[in-house]
Amino acid sequence: MTELMVRPGAEVTTDRHDPRDDWPEWAQWLRAHLAGIYGDSHPLTTLAGAWVAAKESVKTQEARAKGFVRWETYVRSTGTDLLQVRRPLAEAYTRHLEKTLVTRGKNKGKPLSPATREHLLGICSGFYIYAMQNDAADRNPFDGVERPSVDHDESPTEGLEKEQIETLLGVAYKRSARAYAIVLFLYLLFPRCDEVLSLDVEDMGYDKGHRTVPLTRKGGKKQKVPIPPVLLDALLRMLGPRTTGPLFATRTGRRMSETEVWKLLRSLARVANLPQKDSIKPHAVRHTGISDALENAPLHEVQDAAGHKDPRTTQKYNRRRRRLDRHPAYQLAANLRTPDDDPVTAQPAG
Repeated sequence: MTELMVRPGAEVTTDRHDPRDDWPEWAQWLRAHLAGIYGDSHPLTTLAGAWVAAKESVKTQEARAKGFVRWETYVRSTGTDLLQVRRPLAEAYTRHLEKTLVTRGKNKGKPLSPATREHLLGICSGFYIYAMQNDAADRNPFDGVERPSVDHDESPTEGLEKEQIETLLGVAYKRSARAYAIVLFLYLLFPRCDEVLSLDVEDMGYDKGHRTVPLTRKGGKKQKVPIPPVLLDALLRMLGPRTTGPLFATRTGRRMSETEVWKLLRSLARVANLPQKDSIKPHAVRHTGISDALENAPLHEVQDAAGHKDPRTTQKYNRRRRRLDRHPAYQLAANLRTPDDDPVTAQPAG
C-alpha cells in the first residue's frame, strides 16, 4: 500500500471543504430555508439544494427553489415525509393549486392560471425525477397526474401595437437617454431582461463591420447579436465618456435590476397613457419586437434572433398569424377559376 507522503515542514490541515458552499445563490437560499426546518445535515436539504444548483439559468434556479418551497410547505402541513409521497397526495396538491389565489400584481385575488399550475406541477415532478436518479426516492408521485390544459401555441403576454411602441419610445426619449436606450434595446433585439442587464460596456465589440454584444441565452449559451445604428447611437449617447462597468447602470453606477426596469416601463406607459400602463413588463416589449419582426423576416431567422430552440415558441409571439384578413382562403379564392368565370358554363341553373 502506498502511503500518503507529507513534505517535511508542510502544514497539515484537517479542515474539509463543504461542496455545498459552491452552490449558486438560489440553491443557498433553499438550503438555508430547509436547514431552518430540518437541519443543515438532513438529506433533503442537500438533495433539494443540489437539484436547484444543477441548472445554469438563474431564472430556472429561482423557479425551482420557490416552487419547491410551495410544495414542501404543503406536504409538511399534512405530516407526510416528502420523499415518501404517493400519488393521491400529489393529486390533492393539484386541487389545492386550483383554489390558490394570486397574492400580488394585477391578478391579485384571482386563481392561479392553468399555465402557472402546470409549471408548478412540472417543478415538483422534476424534483422527484432527480431524487430517483440519486436513489433518494423510489417513485415520482406526479407521474400520471393530470395536468391543467394549456394552449402552448398562444403566449399569455400582451404585446403592443406598432403605434403604441412608437409612443412608448417617444416618451422614453424625452425621459432620459437611458430610458430610451433600454426600451429600444428590448424592442429591436428582443432579449430577455436579464440578458440585457448582465451586459457590461466592455462587452460591446466588432465583427466584420458590425458593432455587437454577446447575449447569454438560456442554458448559458452565448449568442453574438448586431447593434443596429439607431440603437448604437442611443447607447453611445447614454454612455457618454463612460467605457467600463454595467451597460445599463443607475446614477450611482450600480447595475440596474429587473425591478427597476419594470418600474421604468410602468412609469413610461402611464405617461404615454397606454392601455397596458398597469400591466406592461419587459417581456411585453420583447413580445412586440418578435411579432413585428415576423412581418418582415422569415420565421427561422426570427427564431434564431430570439434565442428559441423550437420554432413553435417563436410562433407563439406572432399575434398576426390568426387574423382573419390574413387567412390563406382569401389568396386561394383570388387565384381560383370558378364556373362563374367561364361564359359557357356560367348559365343560370334550371
